[in-house]
Amino acid sequence: MSGARERTLVEQIPGAPEAVRSYYVDLDRIAEVHPLVVAVRTLSHRITDEGYETVYRVKDLIPLGVLSLPISYTATLTVPTTGAVTAQARQFPGVRLNSVVTFDAEHGGTRLTERIWISAPRVLLAVTVRQAVAAHVELLAGIRRHFEG
Repeated sequence: MSGARERTLVEQIPGAPEAVRSYYVDLDRIAEVHPLVVAVRTLSHRITDEGYETVYRVKDLIPLGVLSLPISYTATLTVPTTGAVTAQARQFPGVRLNSVVTFDAEHGGTRLTERIWISAPRVLLAVTVRQAVAAHVELLAGIRRHFEG
């Protein structure tokens, strides 16, 4: 049996929307700002009529008390030429994270909005949501710090 939760995260970034979007979709650099990611490897990349889609193998270290659990999962990033970026992450045992990210010009910078849908087996749902949301809050803050200089 599984459950699901939705969360929306927003961060004001002091950079142009195109630059912020470009940085966000560069998963080769994500370990710089994502607190759980330790490695990213590109599995495939294909050009589409609307932009491109890239599939990655991502390695995380999940803190569990005094220990850290290494996990690997597949992430698919769909990047249209313009507009919202979507991502899907799939990990054992039945953990799913889907997101839609927008980059809107606001106050001389960018309002980055990330809508996340998380599903997991009920026994893992609370901890999965807590860790995913905390990691993505830090990811967005890390992107903001990158653009602050």
